Amino acid sequence: MQVIEIDGFISFTLAIVLLFIGKFATMRYQVLQKYSIPEPVIGGFICAIFIATLYALFDLTIEFDLAIRDTLLLYFFAGIGLSASFKTLISGGKPLFILTLLAVIYIVLQNIVGISIASLLGLEPLLGLMAGSISLIGGVGTTMAWSPTFAEMGIESAAEVGLAANTLGLISACLVGGPIANYLIKKHKLSPNSDHNLDIGVCHNETTKLDHFGYLYAWLMLNLSLILGYFINIGFGTIGLQLPMFVACLVAGILIGNGKSFLFRKENSQNEKLGQALISDICLGMFLTMALMGLQLWQLQSTIVFLATVMFFQLSLSIAFTVWIVFRFMGKDYEAAVISSGFGGITLGSTATAIVNMTAVTQQYGAAHKAFIIVPLVCGFFIDIANALIINTFISVNL
Repeated sequence: MQVIEIDGFISFTLAIVLLFIGKFATMRYQVLQKYSIPEPVIGGFICAIFIATLYALFDLTIEFDLAIRDTLLLYFFAGIGLSASFKTLISGGKPLFILTLLAVIYIVLQNIVGISIASLLGLEPLLGLMAGSISLIGGVGTTMAWSPTFAEMGIESAAEVGLAANTLGLISACLVGGPIANYLIKKHKLSPNSDHNLDIGVCHNETTKLDHFGYLYAWLMLNLSLILGYFINIGFGTIGLQLPMFVACLVAGILIGNGKSFLFRKENSQNEKLGQALISDICLGMFLTMALMGLQLWQLQSTIVFLATVMFFQLSLSIAFTVWIVFRFMGKDYEAAVISSGFGGITLGSTATAIVNMTAVTQQYGAAHKAFIIVPLVCGFFIDIANALIINTFISVNL
């Protein structure tokens, strides 16, 4: 087998081209806008299919250097923080608690599904955790972190199953959020938000004007947020709290954005907000494009029966729980529909897929400021802690 490694600069440039393809496709085909299919999904998945075809036909593996990808995610979350006001944070207190509780319940249900399907197919029950919250909510990092533990228990295929489940989950997460929100909005005749000042990106078919000052100022604020986030992350570590770096950048953005408003007694101008929204949108789009273009779809083939079965039930659980439970408990309004699109993303993919789903929905229907505070905090902070505790409990009970 021949392996070709693509360096970081070329990989980054290719991701730009693929994101352009996604944006042009969304502009060209109204059905993609109607169901709020995220733009990065289109180009990224086309690349993944092309790479898989090369592997199948010529036994050729293409590997991309995607080191820059994680930095793009930091810019995105810093932008979320900069646009968040303390007033919005306070108003999100009760919904934040409710969504966290629902996420905890869902993690338990997701792992029960994984263990049950593994048992029914005659596999080691604990292997089901790798097709549960470890890979779907936890992502690649959590999957690789738990793989040695499973190997010590004699489950050698755990990492392979986890990575394959994460691949299928990531694809499903990108496709399910928009249709969920569209269904809820149409079914319940919800009134979209007339506010087009989005937290991320701009609305479809809307022209924008951004001057050099607005762009540079936004870039400066984002960089300062990343620098402060670095020190906040160190502070978290000194007290024994190990959290993803993007959580620290989110907190830093909140502190800088609100601190600046308090000191100068004025809100950011529309030009400054637009700069932050556009840069954040591009960074998120590039992150997800690079995540999808790096998928190695052929890894699915060895465990296809188990994965196809378990992912069918995991996808069904995600849709049912989101539509019937999350939407109702979050208020049954437009904000609840946007939050539901994000919840559909996090239950199968990652924090990034949750946010990109909400971005696609708000670009179609209008702003949802509370959703862009509640979902990142639940996904990036509370859910990681809850997931680790629940996984440990399931392993202890099943040993």
